[in-house]
Amino acid sequence: MIANHLNLKAIVAATLLTVTISMPLAISAGAATTESDLLDQLVSADAEVARGLDRELQALWRKSGSAAMDLLLARATKAMTEGDLQAALEHLTALTDHAPDFSYGWYQRARAYHALGAYGPSVADLERALALNPNDYNAIYALGTVFEQFRSPKRAYEAYLRAKAIHPHHEEVLSALERLRPEVAGKDL
Repeated sequence: MIANHLNLKAIVAATLLTVTISMPLAISAGAATTESDLLDQLVSADAEVARGLDRELQALWRKSGSAAMDLLLARATKAMTEGDLQAALEHLTALTDHAPDFSYGWYQRARAYHALGAYGPSVADLERALALNPNDYNAIYALGTVFEQFRSPKRAYEAYLRAKAIHPHHEEVLSALERLRPEVAGKDL
């Protein structure tokens, strides 16, 4: 019985030591992981740091808070990668039905609709995604590409400017702005 008591004390001591050592790391790691903090940093970051912040934001936005919804998202992502857009759309529709407040699900379904050429539903889903997460610069960029396809360069340019205001180093946004600038702003003589 004395041996069991000593083992218990050693286990408790080891657990407390582990928790004590880990606490400062957990506190410092959580300091800059809120969406607001990451977005604030993104605005003033250089291009290299911005890539890391972008990865952190995307990881944050991909979290639905539900293992079942994450599974639907994973299945949809796999189906899209394999080119099975109809299966992806079915998974994403189930996801948006069961998690209507998960903006990333709406954004992904908009991408699937767009790939299928269903631009009306794509725009509707992008609007829903942006209503839930107005800072999703990828959804704003996607909306700009749809405007561009509808031959509305001014609206596309405005969307790209909005995305750039959030993520100043977004390569696709910068490229789109450069491409549309002469058409929207006029050509210098």
